[in-house]
Amino acid sequence: MKNKPEENRDGLVPTPARGSMFASIKGLASRRKAVPRRPLRILVVDDEEPIRRFVERVLRDAGYITLAAADGVEALALSQKEGVFDVVVTDLMMPGMSGDELARRLRQDEPRLKVLYLTGYSDRLFMEKVTLWQDESFLEKPCSIKGLKEAVALLFFGRLEAPAHG
Repeated sequence: MKNKPEENRDGLVPTPARGSMFASIKGLASRRKAVPRRPLRILVVDDEEPIRRFVERVLRDAGYITLAAADGVEALALSQKEGVFDVVVTDLMMPGMSGDELARRLRQDEPRLKVLYLTGYSDRLFMEKVTLWQDESFLEKPCSIKGLKEAVALLFFGRLEAPAHG
């Protein structure tokens, strides 16, 4: 006697085509990043004022809410005062605290924080870190306006342009 195929909880017998189509759709849906209903809050941290102002202006003009700090200590205090950020754009090499250490400390309070290292020292970044963690990326200094906006959008939304806020 031939065994009857097992039904799933919906009372349907899965077929290879049905199972693979469902898995494909489910996989695609799980990879899409959720679009926030509010503008992203971005913390910009760089010890060089002209770079800090440039990054903050570009991201603010792109529709993000930005706050800036000159170093890691100031950034941690700002985070305590202002609450959770969605993204931190940080210089890697700063006096007192590296951008990597700052990201580690900020993630203690917000594990889902996305980190974009803006650095002229990418070779040093990868000497100290063999790989980047999930939700981390880097962009070489100097960067273009387009490159900065695309890097933030790719890091947070998984595509080159940020979706319209709704």
